[in-house]
Amino acid sequence: MNPRSAYFDAIADKWDGWDDLVLLAKRMAAGLAHFGVKPHETIVDIGCGTGNLTSALLTALGEAGKVVAIDISPRMIEVARGKIRDARVTWHVGTAESLPVGDSSVDRIVCFSVWPHLVDHQSTLAEFARVLRPGGLLHIWHLISRHKVNEIHGSAGEAVRGDHLHPAVETAATLTAEGYQVHEAVEDAEHYLLTASKPSG
Repeated sequence: MNPRSAYFDAIADKWDGWDDLVLLAKRMAAGLAHFGVKPHETIVDIGCGTGNLTSALLTALGEAGKVVAIDISPRMIEVARGKIRDARVTWHVGTAESLPVGDSSVDRIVCFSVWPHLVDHQSTLAEFARVLRPGGLLHIWHLISRHKVNEIHGSAGEAVRGDHLHPAVETAATLTAEGYQVHEAVEDAEHYLLTASKPSG
């Protein structure tokens, strides 16, 4: 098994106890409103974990909306499925480099608290470009500071200890190099966010 998969399997049952889920839901809802999520969208939740963002997405979406939730950890998916029973979600154990959706079929991809764990950014961004519709959006999002992300990973298990989040300007440069148009690149003491649109052509 992939060491990261095993690591996240081992902490899946503890995950939700490490956060104030009511406050998290409120902050996620505010973020999704800022993104301009529309009721009919199909959205991919990369690294869905125990389903907290998936739940927020379902609240923001209407009956025609859909969430494709994917994680490398089978146990994380099991926990999420136990919490969320909604026909608008499809759950998948897999990687960001190989998404179980068709070409140009997705309106939005959200990488919430997962970007540092995606080691092959070039392949990942190419796959995102494949599945996003023209004008589709990518969000790389954390609700804590970059320094806090790196502090947490630095003191975590060996599998994720080297998974660093780089300054927003560096991540923006990575996106630009892969043809994305960056619309927003901000980081402060409370969050980290990049929003970019699919490469044209």
